[in-house]
Amino acid sequence: MNKLIGFGLVAAGLTLAQPVHATIVEMQTSEGSIQINLFDQHTPKTVANFLGYVERGDYQFSYLHRSEQDFIVQGGGFIYDGGAVAIESQGTIDNEPVLSNVAGTIAMAKRSGNANSASSQWFFNVADNSSNLDLQNGGFTVFGQVIGEGMEVVKAINALPTCSSTPVVDYSTDECQQGAELTANNLVIVNDVIVIDDDPNSAANLTPVENTLIDEPVEPGDDSSSGAFWWLLPLSLLIRWRRA
Repeated sequence: MNKLIGFGLVAAGLTLAQPVHATIVEMQTSEGSIQINLFDQHTPKTVANFLGYVERGDYQFSYLHRSEQDFIVQGGGFIYDGGAVAIESQGTIDNEPVLSNVAGTIAMAKRSGNANSASSQWFFNVADNSSNLDLQNGGFTVFGQVIGEGMEVVKAINALPTCSSTPVVDYSTDECQQGAELTANNLVIVNDVIVIDDDPNSAANLTPVENTLIDEPVEPGDDSSSGAFWWLLPLSLLIRWRRA
């Protein structure tokens, strides 16, 4: 099955121009908590962007709107309020494809054909997607690594049944096909994302994998095997912009 993804700093030793914020966050979902060590030193712009959404509370009561088995789990796009309410974008950021999309990492989603189009949405790499995502669309920016038992939670979410690619709980295939009423209880809700360690050097003991493919020439047609996964209309629900 073709796996569709629509959605660098060029020097690993680049120093930060200004202080960065927290480096470990906890994503508290309805299926369990996921701790993420952010790579402040490697991808400062991306980490600062992500933390901006965290600090504004934009991810509170959002939900994970896409899951592809043994591939990715995606969120950061929508709040559920009787329908899909799109999180308001705070603008796009520059791509920083320094690190590799190996299993257990979190990366930014973006629009197909635009390397610098990431904003609020992100995804967990459930498997090693480096051969696909390190090159496609300028490379997908990995900005953190799941630590502790967090990947067990991610994998459990990835194992849930889906309805229009959205992971669902206590919602059958028949209900999905019939368009039965769906509530927040049927979704994987991100109740909050909180900072639990504000030391920007806490990733010092981790060994992030460098993206060594980004400088390789891309063969014609490479993107066709990967595609696009940025704006996915979840469950065909009406989108309304979330207002601040």
